[in-house]
Amino acid sequence: MPTPRLLHAALSLLMACALIAKALAADPAQWLAAEQSARRLARDQEQRAGFQFRAEAWVGDLDPQAGKAVKTQLFKGHEYCIAVAAPRGEKQRITGVVLDFDGEPVGEIQPVLDGWGFLLFFKPKRTGFYVVAMRHDDGGNPKPTACAILTGYR
Repeated sequence: MPTPRLLHAALSLLMACALIAKALAADPAQWLAAEQSARRLARDQEQRAGFQFRAEAWVGDLDPQAGKAVKTQLFKGHEYCIAVAAPRGEKQRITGVVLDFDGEPVGEIQPVLDGWGFLLFFKPKRTGFYVVAMRHDDGGNPKPTACAILTGYR
């Protein structure tokens, strides 16, 4: 049977881990700013290139050491434009790629000059799950930040 001292130590460790995780995570305002940045990229592609973007966005934290990989289903016969962005003004430079079934990069990237976002263009040869992988680019001030992904097709 665990002693009160052991329970107290375990609880203290758990609380410390939770506080560290909260400190490293982006706040909700950053998540909203990242999504707004991605929507800005998407809006331009909707108006100029005729892409239709899904209403829901993936929004999460981007760690400078590990990056992030997000699985998405893409269908043969569609051309995709994937908008990825961090909050503008955060001086974060991000980059990414779409990976196929074998982990090979596919498609083209069109970065934003300031580095806060990019567009990935890809037309899959097969229907299936692909991965959007993103990371901090060289330069900028790498720190944990929010990141958003919007997927459009035509």
